[in-house]
Amino acid sequence: MSVEPDFPRAAVPAAGACNIAAVLPELAAASAERVAMHCPGRDGGYGVQLTYRELDARSDAIAAGLASHGIVRGTRTVVMVRPTPEFFLLMFALFKAGAVPVLVDPGIDRRALKQCLDEAQPEAFVGIPLAHIARVVLGWARSARVRITTGTRRLFADATLAEVERAGAGAGPQLAATDPDDIAAILFTSGSTGVPKGVVYRHRHFVAQARMLRDAFGIEPGGVDLPTFPPFALFDPALGLTSIIPDMDPTRPASADPLKLHRAIERFGVDQLFGSPALMRVLAEHGRPLPTLRRVTSAGAPVPGDVVARMRELLPDDANFWTPYGATECLPVAVIEGRELIALRARTEAGAGTCVGRAVAPNEIRIIRIRDDAIADWSQAEELPAGEVGEITAAGPTVTDSYFNRDAQTRLAKIAETVADGSTRIVHRMGDLGWFDDEGRLWFCGRKSHRVETTAGPLYTEQVEPVFNTHAEVARSALVGVGDAGVQLPVVCVELRGSADAAARNRIAAELRAIGQRHAHTQAIALFLFHPGFPVDIRHNAKIGREKLGRWATQRIERRAGAQR
Repeated sequence: MSVEPDFPRAAVPAAGACNIAAVLPELAAASAERVAMHCPGRDGGYGVQLTYRELDARSDAIAAGLASHGIVRGTRTVVMVRPTPEFFLLMFALFKAGAVPVLVDPGIDRRALKQCLDEAQPEAFVGIPLAHIARVVLGWARSARVRITTGTRRLFADATLAEVERAGAGAGPQLAATDPDDIAAILFTSGSTGVPKGVVYRHRHFVAQARMLRDAFGIEPGGVDLPTFPPFALFDPALGLTSIIPDMDPTRPASADPLKLHRAIERFGVDQLFGSPALMRVLAEHGRPLPTLRRVTSAGAPVPGDVVARMRELLPDDANFWTPYGATECLPVAVIEGRELIALRARTEAGAGTCVGRAVAPNEIRIIRIRDDAIADWSQAEELPAGEVGEITAAGPTVTDSYFNRDAQTRLAKIAETVADGSTRIVHRMGDLGWFDDEGRLWFCGRKSHRVETTAGPLYTEQVEPVFNTHAEVARSALVGVGDAGVQLPVVCVELRGSADAAARNRIAAELRAIGQRHAHTQAIALFLFHPGFPVDIRHNAKIGREKLGRWATQRIERRAGAQR
């Protein structure tokens, strides 16, 4: 796909224009008819598209129409819209208006979803008809005084999005004078380790993210991206990319149809792709080469070594496979390319952890001694030397300051630090454990809350599970602890690649015990429980629900003990 010569080189808002949507008028003026995104239609084809001119003009009209309904600067607005053109038009309209979109994964537990919406105290609710029915029936977002539907009728709503757009047509450019510290959005975490928390994003965070992603991955305007996680598609226009919205359920990437993905990649000449490890496994197992791709990025959880190796085989030699490390609270933090990750695979399988690379400039990553209580000031944190496992912390321009209406969680996750010029910056406690090697690479060892405290000392998930994942019949494993901290019994839950009868499971368990004997830190692990299918997070289908597995393992062990009495 050709690139217009007048396409802006720096497709990121300039200093002073602190709004991720500020780049749209610039792009629309430079390349009005260039396609910003292709979206699948109801027939499964890609008959729906938006040019930069349309994206800019229509989001202006929607922003103006929303203002006539009272959705203006600072208005917290729940968005429950599928990844259709309406979603992207609406999100950019809200950014332009200076309103505050609130995004929650709709697939989480209903009670948790209601709690998230109650905590956000939204003043407006924009959603598909089904979301409005659920809002009324389940009592979601009762504080919302303005209700907009993407449907064709005003079912449980004050207006349709089409009516809103018509009302604002012809109003001209819309771009609120948002300050860097104005709240830009509230993005809820996946809730994989508890009830989701609303991360407060300010406009400076989004602008910094776009710049850091561009610089870290060498992104040039004119590329074609297949973002399989919809929120990441919002960065594409800011980076001058054309988005190809995939024909898949974004909440179930493991169920994506690889044939549909390949058709989209080939039809539009996709040269970059973002997806979770579950999505990468789909493409890796499909095994079809991806000759047009030059940049693949996977995040959300550690990418298994076999998936990285297989994806590298399917990509051209000059392509990069990036696995950035970060979280909703700060992204990107660190990054590593697939070739280096493959070279370090033997160390991972021996129990070193998963290498997540080096800090993305200008981030500062430091390791502190593990603590479960709050740390008010950096002077109270004990920084650890290279080689010692501790809690990972990050400071930098994308580090968010707080959770919305969660003061206790904010205190646990944030540390105030006075820097050289006398100002204060926020350091985020990632909730992850890791260590630095002598070359300055960061190794991820697992979540702090998932560590198993045995009488012999702590065990960390990412230092234990890869050891047992080397067994040919093991799809994945999960370390959990049974009992009280300090005297926990380490148990490894196992998900097999295929079915196995009792005799086969006994054989595999014995072989796993033998594998554990090869490494000092796994020698004491003797109990293996076979699970039919691990629970995973709703967002990426990649993070294992170890809390649920821990409860399951406890019940299994208690039943065994009861049967033996």
